[in-house]
Amino acid sequence: MNRHLISAADLSRDDALLVLDTADELARISDRPIKKLPTLRGRTVVNLFFEDSTRTRISFEAAAKRLSADVINFSAKGSSVAKGESLKDTALTLEAMGADAVVIRHNASGAPHRLAEWVRGSVINAGDGAHEHPTQALLDAFTIRRRFGRSGGSGTGPPGAGPGRGGALDGLRVTIVGDILHSRVARSNVLLLHTLGAEVLLVAPPTLLPVAVDAWPCSVGYDLDAALPKSDVVMMLRLQQERMNAAFFPSVREYSRRYGLDSARMAQLPERAIVMHPGPMNRGVEIAAGVADSPRSTVVEQVANGVSVRMAVLYLLLGGAEAEQ
Repeated sequence: MNRHLISAADLSRDDALLVLDTADELARISDRPIKKLPTLRGRTVVNLFFEDSTRTRISFEAAAKRLSADVINFSAKGSSVAKGESLKDTALTLEAMGADAVVIRHNASGAPHRLAEWVRGSVINAGDGAHEHPTQALLDAFTIRRRFGRSGGSGTGPPGAGPGRGGALDGLRVTIVGDILHSRVARSNVLLLHTLGAEVLLVAPPTLLPVAVDAWPCSVGYDLDAALPKSDVVMMLRLQQERMNAAFFPSVREYSRRYGLDSARMAQLPERAIVMHPGPMNRGVEIAAGVADSPRSTVVEQVANGVSVRMAVLYLLLGGAEAEQ
């Protein structure tokens, strides 16, 4: 793997499968009374969050602590950033403190890329603007693989020491629905799922599709009802109204009527199909409460799997495999 994880495009098929297989091995720690490994003892991981977050920040913090790393949580609110300190000055401060890895979430697309030019440690993109969120795509792929019985792992030896290569997602049909325009999750998922062999379809109103979507490795549609019977996975995206500065659709009610997933629409899905959502959810808008809480929903699994996947990313980027040899 590369030293940084800034885009899902940074991952080759082998890289992505290595992360997923390592996460499979590390997930077994969750079943132990003591959920810790000494792998990254003495390493320092900084969570550098310029945007509010609950799931992602806590997930990275839990992942680092389960690998015995020291964790520093940095929030822009109440820091020198609020006094006008630049990202570069913040980066140089972290560099002086000896950070081995910096997990960054920023409202500006490209911020993790710039940060990687200023620090010697590994940089992990935890979401930059409307650009990318690669670890979310990895945990989504991990969840899909487990639900469809394609997980690998040898079941022997320490994580990262050569687990059996698990299956990819070849041939699975994934439909991503909703606010594609403002979604960093959508872009990362399209890139990673394509790399792993899945067929991706984006379904959204024309106003909520990016201008350059034709260059993405996926197909595009506008009719959710036509797409559902052919989908193995349906991933619903949140309407990010906080990022909208114009009227992209007539009303929330109209959007929900055409692009919301309710019980009637879920009945159109094939028997084995699953429903995903990266969270946080707008219940009653893009997804009905009954759908979100159904056995076919993976929302809670995605949160749990996020810790295992982020453990795998930290483990591999910070040289956990080498440390155990």
